[in-house]
Amino acid sequence: MKVLHILPFLMAVTINAQTQAFKNFGNVQMHDNAAVGFHTDLINDGQFENNSGFTGFYSDNEVRVVSGTNRPVFNNVEVDAINDLQLETSLGILNELEFVNGKILTPRSNTAISLDFIRHDFFVGEDDDRHVDGYASVIGDKEFTFPIGDDDRLRPMIIPNQVNENFYNGAYFYEDPNSPSTFSDTFTTDEKQVFIKNISTFEFWDLDGRTETTVTLTWDAFSQIEDISPVLDFLRVVGWSKTEQKWIDLGNTATSGDLTDGTITSKGFIPDNYEIITIGSIFSDIETGSDNYLISPNGDNVNDALVFEGLDLFNQNELTVFNRWGNVVYQATGYQNDWKAISTGRATIKGNNKLPVGTYFYTLKFGNGNTDNIRQGWVYINY
Repeated sequence: MKVLHILPFLMAVTINAQTQAFKNFGNVQMHDNAAVGFHTDLINDGQFENNSGFTGFYSDNEVRVVSGTNRPVFNNVEVDAINDLQLETSLGILNELEFVNGKILTPRSNTAISLDFIRHDFFVGEDDDRHVDGYASVIGDKEFTFPIGDDDRLRPMIIPNQVNENFYNGAYFYEDPNSPSTFSDTFTTDEKQVFIKNISTFEFWDLDGRTETTVTLTWDAFSQIEDISPVLDFLRVVGWSKTEQKWIDLGNTATSGDLTDGTITSKGFIPDNYEIITIGSIFSDIETGSDNYLISPNGDNVNDALVFEGLDLFNQNELTVFNRWGNVVYQATGYQNDWKAISTGRATIKGNNKLPVGTYFYTLKFGNGNTDNIRQGWVYINY
């Protein structure tokens, strides 16, 4: 049993027998060899952050609670609370954390309350029964794995080594993004870049931070990855853009594992530009089949234009061409098989600019008296 030694600070703390809480309203400090065990709730309304030594939170029955107006910060921390440690104010950790029993709960409706790893060292003991159920944050420049989950599921999220000390905050939600429980907006999986085929309806993560980073997401058997894409190469990290109000492809620089257990790493992006992130997929060449085209508009009269054979048999059509970010680069009603990779989209800076070499996505709607038929695929531009 841990012993609490605070004799020099009796004027700064009270033990409330009625609420069974240790309340600090002064300035308390733990020195190098201090060992404090909280078998009661902690209320911190004073200064309790310049601490060394060891701190434990213990409970065999009730939920152990940390609350108050100020964040307490401890050095080495152990959590052995069978019915969980609940944070109603943030809790900072300077060095090591050990999960022994129970989860650390933070309110998902308030991202300002989190378990904070401050220039973190490491943590141990996390699993499906022991993790942060809610938000955890980190400030540092090392690779960091967020020990986050939802209920009885640990679902880590990993950021790599950073150039400078940066702050990131994150949580995992085992929820359908079309109907999130703690966000004011819904993140409709039908609103997406044209390249994106599927988006997970089982889970998502919230990652907050001002500095560009990559992120590695994880999946397990409950993620239903095969329904998103049976081919790992077609998986993508996708994010709900705050400005465009749709899902954006954030890339796939590496995947590992199989359909029941694996990871995917994004390209670099700024987390604060996206409400949430999750796992999606893009269309494959097999799925678009013979609807793929190569054009080389270099003036040699060979494959200079995007030509759809038989299009003249239909009196109505609409052609739209997108770049890899999902922006429209060309659009025409009554297309005449005459597009030669000239961009006319709203993102064009100067008119009549030839598009760069690369792969683009098109949709062609056509019919007689309507445009109910749809053809879609890739067009590769190479001069």
